[in-house]
Amino acid sequence: MFKHYNMNQVVLPLDLEIKLDKDDMAFVVNDLVEQIPEEAFASFSRDTGCPAYHP
Repeated sequence: MFKHYNMNQVVLPLDLEIKLDKDDMAFVVNDLVEQIPEEAFASFSRDTGCPAYHP
């Protein structure tokens, strides 16, 4: 249904997560976005075209 996406994948040669402090705002935003229920994105789902990335 959705293209495979992994938030913890390392795409760059350098893992940028080690450069961030443990209390960095990026982790807070990530946690907030991960708490959104998948049902909230149901209206954006389409059956045609290229599969979308997971919301």
